[in-house]
Amino acid sequence: MPSTVAIPGILRRIALTLPLWLLAGSAMGQDATATIERVKGAVVAVGTFERTRTPPFDFRGTGFVVGDGTLVVTNAHVLPGVLDTTKLETLGILVPGPDPDKIQFREAKRTAVDPGSDLAVLKIGGATLPALRIRESDSVKEGQAVLFTGFPIGAALGLFAATHRGMISAITPIAIPQARSAELDPKTIRRLTSGAFPIFQLDATAYPGNSGSPVYDPATGEVLGVINMVFVKGTKESILAQPSGITYAVPSKYLQDLLQKVR
Repeated sequence: MPSTVAIPGILRRIALTLPLWLLAGSAMGQDATATIERVKGAVVAVGTFERTRTPPFDFRGTGFVVGDGTLVVTNAHVLPGVLDTTKLETLGILVPGPDPDKIQFREAKRTAVDPGSDLAVLKIGGATLPALRIRESDSVKEGQAVLFTGFPIGAALGLFAATHRGMISAITPIAIPQARSAELDPKTIRRLTSGAFPIFQLDATAYPGNSGSPVYDPATGEVLGVINMVFVKGTKESILAQPSGITYAVPSKYLQDLLQKVR
């Protein structure tokens, strides 16, 4: 009997000694379930459609709906350079759902593109889709927990939205001067010349196809940044022979600036 009485006290003492990050992670897991479900409703696949092609839809990256439900955010590098108009190739999105036979294609038009931050906004027609709210990224702190949802390796694994958990491990310039001029490549030089704005470095791993995924607050679902797998990594890690497992995101501040041009 004494042992059964002592166990609750021991458990309370153990709980008090647990690291705060572990307790926070447990709470985030409980709070995030509804948030993830809500965010998934606004996440779409971006690509091109050509009826005579197999498969007709060429997946290029992830996007998410904002604003009035007709605007889609993605990375600029996700968009095709040229469409094959002779084969009636069109830019658009796929809206995944629980039934694979009812996936919906929506044609999209480029509304605003910012090569400097590698962000793009598309406009879609038809009924509005669930939209995500954007939060000012100046409030983001290192150590803050985040989630991101998208289609990692979507062309191979299918368009099933997957969510990854991580934290803001650093807020760092997109480009830093190298110790030796020989290590400066043209891309880094252009970035240093045009302005080395801060980006988010995450401790979670994103994959090809995650480009354009929203990075968001686990409790509210508000967007804090946009995953970038090509533009940022190519500048930040230009001297590495092999890319690292670090993930980067463009802060939402630059998305808000771009959306101002749409309105």
